[in-house]
Amino acid sequence: MNLQLMFPHVQTLSSDHWASSRKRYQRKKNQRTDSWRAQSTQQIQNATADYREILSNPMLTPLHGTLEVVMKQEVSLSCHLDSGSPPVRYTLFKNRQKLSALNRTDLTPVLFNLTINSASDVGEYKCKAQNEISNSEKYSRSLNFTLKEPVSKPVLSSPNSQAKKGQNVTLSCLSENGSLPITYTFFKDRQSIQPPVKMQNREAAVISVLIKSSNDFGMYKCKAENCFHNKTKYSNGFNFTLAEERSNSQPLIICLGLTLLLLAIGFALAIPFFIIPSYKAKPIQPEACVNLSVIRRDEQENRACATIYSEVLVGEGAQAGPLHSPE
Repeated sequence: MNLQLMFPHVQTLSSDHWASSRKRYQRKKNQRTDSWRAQSTQQIQNATADYREILSNPMLTPLHGTLEVVMKQEVSLSCHLDSGSPPVRYTLFKNRQKLSALNRTDLTPVLFNLTINSASDVGEYKCKAQNEISNSEKYSRSLNFTLKEPVSKPVLSSPNSQAKKGQNVTLSCLSENGSLPITYTFFKDRQSIQPPVKMQNREAAVISVLIKSSNDFGMYKCKAENCFHNKTKYSNGFNFTLAEERSNSQPLIICLGLTLLLLAIGFALAIPFFIIPSYKAKPIQPEACVNLSVIRRDEQENRACATIYSEVLVGEGAQAGPLHSPE
C-alpha cells in the first residue's frame, strides 16, 4: 500500500532528517546533564566550605587525669576537637597569655608539656582551635591546677609566758605554708592533751589549758599535718613559767611610801614660803665681847687707880660696868 496515495498531505521523513533530530535531542540532553552536574558540584563545594567552618569547642584535659600537682612536677595537657575540618591550629594560653601553638593536619589531639616551678604556674589555662581555611576559632573551658605542698614547721605561741595555779592559758599553733586543710595536734611532754583540730582556712588552731598544779608547767608542742602524711612537722617547745605571788603587805608598803614621798614634797615646797620669810623678819644686832682696863687717877689721894672690865658686851645701847677695881 502506498501511504503517499492514501495521505497525500503527509510527507515522509528521510533518514537524514531522523538523524538530525536525534543529534539535536542528544545535544539538549547533554546540556541539561552538564548544567545539573555543575549545580551539583557547586552545591558540594558550598557544603564542603560550610562543613569546614563548623568547629566544635576544643576540650582541654590533663593527661595524668588529676588537677592536683606538686612543685617541680611535669604535666601534659591534651587539646582536641570532636568535630571540625583540618588543618587546625591549636594555641595554649595561661591567664590570657600565649604559651605555645601547634598545627595538626588531622583531628588527632595535641599535647602541651608544662613544668610546675612556682605557685604562679597553677593559673587559668585555655586552649584555642582555629581553622586556617575558614578562619573560624573556638575556645575550650578554663582549667585550673591545685598546688599541693607539705606543711611548713608550725609556730607554737601564747599571749602569756607566765601563769599561776588556777589560771586558764591559751596556746596557738600555725603553719604558714602547706596545702589545706591542715590538722593540728597539741602535746604536753609528748602526750596528746586534746583531740586534733582540722583547719580549712589559713588560721591558727587555738586551745585553752587550765593550770591546775605544778605538773602543768611542762613542755608543750604542736604538730601540723596535711595530705602529705609522711612530711609531718613539729613546733619548738614552749614552757610556762610560774608567776610570783604578791603578798598582802605589798599594797600597804606602796601606800606608806607614797605618803612619805608626798610629805617630803610638801616640806620642800613649804621652805621658800614659810620658813625663810619668818627668819628674815627678825633684826640682827651686832655684838661683841672685849676685855678692857681703864686707869683713872684719884685726885683726893693723889694716886692712880686701875679699873678692869672683863668680857664687856659692846652693842647698840649697851653699857659696860666694872667687875672689880683693886684698891
